[in-house]
Order: sequence, then C-alpha cells, then structure tokens
Amino acid sequence: MKKSVLCLFIVIALSGCAHTTAVLPAEASKSEFQGAAYSGETVQLDKQTPGAEVFRMFQQGATGFVSVAEVRADVEVAATKHCARRGKAVRPIQETASKPPHIFGNFPRVEWLFECVDAPQPTMASRTDSDRFGQIERLKKLLDSGALTQQEFDREKVRVLGSQ
Repeated sequence: MKKSVLCLFIVIALSGCAHTTAVLPAEASKSEFQGAAYSGETVQLDKQTPGAEVFRMFQQGATGFVSVAEVRADVEVAATKHCARRGKAVRPIQETASKPPHIFGNFPRVEWLFECVDAPQPTMASRTDSDRFGQIERLKKLLDSGALTQQEFDREKVRVLGSQ
C-alpha cells in the first residue's frame, strides 16, 4: 500500500511539471522568465527585422533529467511548424535558457523570440552551406554564453553538418 501511494505521488509530481506555451505574439505576451525564482540567460541570436511580427515560444522540461538541448529542439520544432503553416521559415532572434543546477523548481527551460521569414530558395549548394554555417555560428554564440555545454555544442554541430 505504501509503495503504491509513493508511486502515485511521484507520477503526479513529475507529470505536472512540464509546461509549454502556445506560440504567441511577443508584444502581446510576457516572458515566462520574468519574475521567475530562477532566472535564465538571454542570448541575442540575430537582429529583429524592423516592422516584422515577432513571436514567443516557451517550453519547460518535465524533469531535471531532460537536457536544455532537448527542450531547445522541441521549441525549434514548434516554431518551425508555426512558420511553415504560414509558408515561411523560422528565424530565431533571441533565446533565454535556464541555468544549472536543474533541480526541483528549476527544470530546463527555453524561450525563443523568433520571426517567420520568406523561406530561402535552396537552389544553390553554397546557399545551403551558408545556412548550415549560420546555424553553427548561432550554436557557437550559445556555447560562448554558457547556454550550451561543449558536449551539447559538438552534438548539435554534427547534426547540422550531417543534414544536407
């Protein structure tokens, strides 16, 4: 009986910890990091296009055992799908990520500000290379800021270079 109650408590505690917001217009929404007990680290990835609509997407892992890179990948997928529905490509502007230690109350969290831009025309190999190198440059900025570990950077770099 005691084991079943303990198991039930653990399942309830862990299942209630993940948190994802819908993609929202940035100017009409508030950052999930604003006023949070554990702040995050913000990295500027690109300049905002004047007059472009900027969106906000936030996700928090369900446990401390999820990496920031995994949460970041989920945010990227959601942002990419949002822009694809508009016939556009995602362009990240800013990222805020939680800082370790990832303990109860500070599970891995990532928030993106992004724009939906015209999709690049993949007609030339050099353009594809330039897109991949741009992704690596953004990853390097995240590494330099401490938002990514060297191991996460290396894994993501291999993934980007492997995609053609």
